[in-house]
Amino acid sequence: MKRKICVVVASRANYGRVKYLLKALQKIESVELQIIVGASMMLDRFGKAVEVLKKDGFIPNRSLYYVIEGETLATQAKSTGLGIMELSNVFEDLKPNLVVTVADRFETMATAIATTYLNIKLVHIQGGEISGNIDERVRHAITKLSDLHFPSTEESKERLIKMGENPKYIFNFGCPAMDILKNENLNIDNELMFNYSGVGVQTNWEKPYILLSQHPVTTSYGEGREQITESLYALKELKDIQKIILWPNIDAGSDDVAGGIRKFRELNMQENFQYFKNFSPEVYAKVINNASCVVGNSSSFIRECSFLGTPAVIIGDRQEGREHGKNVIFSTYERDDIMDKINKQLSHKKFKSDKIFGYGDAGDKIAKILSTIDLDKINKRNTY
Repeated sequence: MKRKICVVVASRANYGRVKYLLKALQKIESVELQIIVGASMMLDRFGKAVEVLKKDGFIPNRSLYYVIEGETLATQAKSTGLGIMELSNVFEDLKPNLVVTVADRFETMATAIATTYLNIKLVHIQGGEISGNIDERVRHAITKLSDLHFPSTEESKERLIKMGENPKYIFNFGCPAMDILKNENLNIDNELMFNYSGVGVQTNWEKPYILLSQHPVTTSYGEGREQITESLYALKELKDIQKIILWPNIDAGSDDVAGGIRKFRELNMQENFQYFKNFSPEVYAKVINNASCVVGNSSSFIRECSFLGTPAVIIGDRQEGREHGKNVIFSTYERDDIMDKINKQLSHKKFKSDKIFGYGDAGDKIAKILSTIDLDKINKRNTY
């Protein structure tokens, strides 16, 4: 009988993290791969990333809507509860042996709770990390519900052990998002990017550009509009370089950030800015690889960009305390500070590749463990 391994993909970032794991699991004859797609993956205003997943040859077993509109703290909590109910029904139907979840978002929490209460083994990727925002608390809570752990760094692995997790079930193969960077052609050109229709001034992808990706910070809810406005006006001061703006994620406060972007866009339509909802994982890898500098608070600027050596300016405290490479410097939310830090990174250009988050071979290694480990011997207990 095949082992049923169910992977829940609930955001565009999640998909980029697990794509090569999905490819590896597809190839294993002893595995029945199940894919559940939900939350912002289903929504057009976030690029409807489910269509990217399908185009890549993955057919979801279930597609779920469980995001409550509003992007407030209350709707984020309610969406978590709705996710638990929807996922519980699907897990009862599909009866997986293992459920795989990624990182630290509210969708991840919903997956973890539903899986645990249905007595299904839970697999957690990217546990043990330190960061700002509510994400760290959610990430550690999911760790305590998980049976198998695949952290992305050695420090994270050691932190999981200190939290009382059994070292026998902790495997550090690096972050599977690095697999895309190692295995894909990362060159970029105008012909390739022609099909990505953004709003604003058309980008010449063969000339220098800056990428801004800035998400709401739950612990400073209500301040997102002001924060993104400072970032955008800092970029406006940099006249001689193109700017790419990526839409924020669905966390509480997303409407504030999106509203700030829309207002800036309406007042500055002639400036050299172009705005995009979403890129496929491979195209996103090309975009960050070829950027002169990336700016904002996306974890990909710390993870993927450390591997690529792309200069990064991390704004605010969403990534506070997270391990990072030499490509990263931090900025406050003040536009003058942001502009100064960007100029510093632009003058440095590319950094040496840092393999702190792995070597680009995690997908196959994780898939091998998931397909062969003796599930009957896993008995979740604290080791202290």
